[in-house]
Amino acid sequence: MGQGKICIYSGDGHGKSPAALGKALQAASDGKQVVIIQFLKGRGLAESEFLKRLEPEIKFFRFEKSQEDFINLPPERQQEEVQNIKNGLNFARKVLHTGECDLLILDEVLGLLDSNIIGVEDLKAILSTRDDDTTIIMTGIQLNDDICILADEVSRIETLKFKVW
Repeated sequence: MGQGKICIYSGDGHGKSPAALGKALQAASDGKQVVIIQFLKGRGLAESEFLKRLEPEIKFFRFEKSQEDFINLPPERQQEEVQNIKNGLNFARKVLHTGECDLLILDEVLGLLDSNIIGVEDLKAILSTRDDDTTIIMTGIQLNDDICILADEVSRIETLKFKVW
């Protein structure tokens, strides 16, 4: 039996994505291969020179074309981005099916459920393609009970005080 887990970082606090990135750094320092796919965050970290230097151990992907957060786009542009998001999900399925990484981070994938871009069954289908050795970390604000049941670990992130750098 493998060592992989399904983990969720949720809550309305700041720090879910940084916590996942911390796990990515730990895994990479242990010689593991990491794939991060980011959803709904506009430009996000996709163009970060720092993240590019972490390759090939940590590979970062973003399939959306817009530089703005999905929620701030007008409805017609949101529709355009939905296909790009689905391409990202198909890529996640391929990564899991081929065993391309030891850790797959689906950053803000729970937001896809909240936005009705995908359903619970769609996410379950993606998760079902993983082998027992691959760990998946999913982040997002809202925690869905149906997805929570599938997880081995669930963390709720709560911000008590937040100060911008």
